[in-house]
Amino acid sequence: MSAIVGGFTMPHDPLVFINPGKKDAAAVLDAYAEIRRRVTELRASSAIIIGADHYILFSPKCLPPLLICLGEINGPVDQLPGVPNKPIPHNPGLARHIFEYSQNAGFDLAVSKGLGVDHAIGVPAQLCLPEDGSVKTVPVYMASGVEPYIRLERAYRFGGMLKAAVEAMEGDERVVIFGSGGISHWVGTGEMGKIAPDFDHFVLDAIEAGDAESLLTLTDREIMLRGGNGAMEIRHYLAVMGALPGALGEVLAYHPWEGGVTGLGFTQIHAAGPVAGQGAFQPSTVEA
Repeated sequence: MSAIVGGFTMPHDPLVFINPGKKDAAAVLDAYAEIRRRVTELRASSAIIIGADHYILFSPKCLPPLLICLGEINGPVDQLPGVPNKPIPHNPGLARHIFEYSQNAGFDLAVSKGLGVDHAIGVPAQLCLPEDGSVKTVPVYMASGVEPYIRLERAYRFGGMLKAAVEAMEGDERVVIFGSGGISHWVGTGEMGKIAPDFDHFVLDAIEAGDAESLLTLTDREIMLRGGNGAMEIRHYLAVMGALPGALGEVLAYHPWEGGVTGLGFTQIHAAGPVAGQGAFQPSTVEA
């Protein structure tokens, strides 16, 4: 039986790669490597990666609420130092199955037959999945980067649909689901560079407790005021939580890093409790 065997959330701040010499940059990059280790440990065969467009793929005249790619992918097309822009192994069978399942589950997904992905998908695909290409990717774009935003509840329910779709697939796919983006950041505003650790810890605490409700009760105005317009990307986290309802999370690292513009939080959401051996990543990487 196919199943979602784990979930992860991580940032995709480009400045992590543009400013690799800044203090603590190595610790941030280590968190991506730790996710890669855990994905391997989970024996995953595929990864659904949920990210937001940044006006890189879609213009202001075309903003799909949800889009899935059924064909070949490569990226990130917005080239970043240390992150190769190259083909990303994809799983067209799983992508097609999710699309067809969604049609009978109340979700109308836009479709791309092939895609050059941006850093929202490209960073986790290139840094968090095994380099040997053994884990295939299904990319999903969710409207959380610019208005109009998909509703929080809709994002959470989309995760539940993904869970049902994967479990209805024949075979033995072992799927991990990634929520890429966040946490606090202000994009293209006078507050750009500001980070809100209080808001970041509020979100991370909710993930640790498996408490989606605390995030679902937020209004977009509250998110904007407390975490900035970039924090709208917590919708991706809610999709992961919806795919693993009630599951407890683990904060792998948090860095309110001076070299970037984002509260950099990394978590794992456990499908059935921590896997043996995962305690090797020390909580000392978590900063106030």
